[in-house]
Amino acid sequence: MTAKNLKAKMARRIQRKRRIRKHISGTASQPRVSIFRSNRYLSVQAIDDTANNTVAAISSKVLGLKANKEDAAKLGEAFAATLKGAGIEAIYFDRNGYQYHGVIAAFAEALRANEIKF
Repeated sequence: MTAKNLKAKMARRIQRKRRIRKHISGTASQPRVSIFRSNRYLSVQAIDDTANNTVAAISSKVLGLKANKEDAAKLGEAFAATLKGAGIEAIYFDRNGYQYHGVIAAFAEALRANEIKF
């Protein structure tokens, strides 16, 4: 890919991200869970937008996991345990402009399998 194509691809993701964020906002009882995906790692945080506070966060780098579907499922299980420890049973899922496919979908399905409601 050329630099021009990469710049356009990133601009489209930012547009999708802004479109999504217009409609969802987290609270203390039901935070917004935002996921960031790089080529190597995944990073997830639960955000209370009313108080501008991060409730919980986890990264695949800390756990020694990579950014593939199997490790995304493991990260989802670990994050579900973190959320349950904080007393959170329901969330708003913010895919952060990424397509709901592959790693993002595997993470979301792991949260659902561990009884976190969207």
